[in-house]
Order: sequence, then C-alpha cells, then structure tokens
Amino acid sequence: MKPLHLLAASALALLSSCSKTQDSSSGGTTIDLFSGTDLTAWEGNPDLWSVQDGAITGITPPDPADPAKGILKHNTFLVWKGGMVGDFELTFQYRIEKGNSGVQYRSKALPPGEFGPIISGYQADFEAGDKYSGILYEERGRGILALRGEKNVIRPGADPKKPTVEKAGTVGDSNAIQASIKKEDWNDYKIIARGNHVQHFINGLQTIDVTDEDGANAPKEGVLALQIHQGPPMKVQFKNLRLTPLD
Repeated sequence: MKPLHLLAASALALLSSCSKTQDSSSGGTTIDLFSGTDLTAWEGNPDLWSVQDGAITGITPPDPADPAKGILKHNTFLVWKGGMVGDFELTFQYRIEKGNSGVQYRSKALPPGEFGPIISGYQADFEAGDKYSGILYEERGRGILALRGEKNVIRPGADPKKPTVEKAGTVGDSNAIQASIKKEDWNDYKIIARGNHVQHFINGLQTIDVTDEDGANAPKEGVLALQIHQGPPMKVQFKNLRLTPLD
C-alpha cells in the first residue's frame, strides 16, 4: 500500500465512493473514513463488525459453553482500506460497553488469525474501566509506551521489545482525565502523529505525549485499524472518524 499522499487512483476511487472530503480548520483536506451506512472502506470479520445506529460496531460474542467468556482467541481488527497513514490528525467518537478497545495507527498487518485480521503497532487505547483510556500501547510489540498523563521519550533498550522509557514530564492528571470520560456514552478522541512525536486527547484533555527515539522500532507509517479485544463479551462503537494528513 502507498502513503496517504500517494494513494493510487483505485484507492482514491474507494475513498470517493465511501467517504467525503472537506476543508479542515487547519487548511488541509479531511477525509471522512466512514460513510455512516456500510463498511465498504473497511476489512474485517463480518460476524464481528457491522453498522448499528449509524456507527461502526464491533462485538466480542459470548461463548455458548460459558456466556461469561468471549469466543475470541486473539484480538482482531477492522482495517481501513484507504492506504497507509504517516503524519496525520485523526478525530473520532467512541462508545464502549465492557472490555478494552483502541485505534491502531502506523501499524502492520500480520497473517490473519481464526477470527480475522491481526495487527501490530501503535494503539490509542480506551476501555470501559478506569486505568487505560488514553494511553499509548504498542500491540504485539513494545507494550505500554506511556500511561495516562505521561510525557515520555522512548529510547532503545537491550531488548527490542523492552525500550528505555524516560519520564520527561506530565501532560495532565490521570484521575481528572478519567473523570471527564463518560461511561457507556460517546467520547471524543484525537490522535496527532507528526514525525516521531505522537499525542492523544480525550474530550479535549491531553492524555499522553511521546517522542519515540527508538530507531527502527519507531514506526513512521502504517495501517489504520479498529480493535475488538479477546476476553469477556464486549461491544464498541465508532463514528465521525475524520483523518487529516499533515505536511
């Protein structure tokens, strides 16, 4: 796949058929990633992903043998088919009932599993609980790179999957950020990625600030995807997903 600013004509045709463009307040072009009616621009397991009430909806179904457990044996994803993303601003709204989810960006598609696509890379995390919403996590990689409220610099470690995390300051109070998050209701999320610097925001409050100096382990571009998590049954919804490429 090509970087966003070099999408092939076929990818542009896909975008024009499934989304619209508009001028952003910063002067760039904003792409609506979801039509509001179907998942034409996305790829994932149709048994797990659908459109409900005008929102992308993902579920972890209960195990018939034990309804308290979900059937998934691995995390799986709904992958945007519009191309790779590099430097960008992404805004969206999410609502989650139980469990954990997130948005993958600058990520890699791995061989698919039993339940659909498997993705590794940066994740803007959120959950129904009280600890992880807003953090920077690297799925199938280096793990937690910044907890909520942290400003960190990531440097190489002895193990590629265990970098050195330097605390460079704070961007907010974790408890105050959590208090702003509405349970089982819609929340606003923003991701800004420019060069090796990434930032997350929930409901207007900055949650993390990371400068990734971990050499080749620091992704510069990759796919965009939405997560459903293995574990107990859960439901997550997304709407108003808008992507603005940055120069």
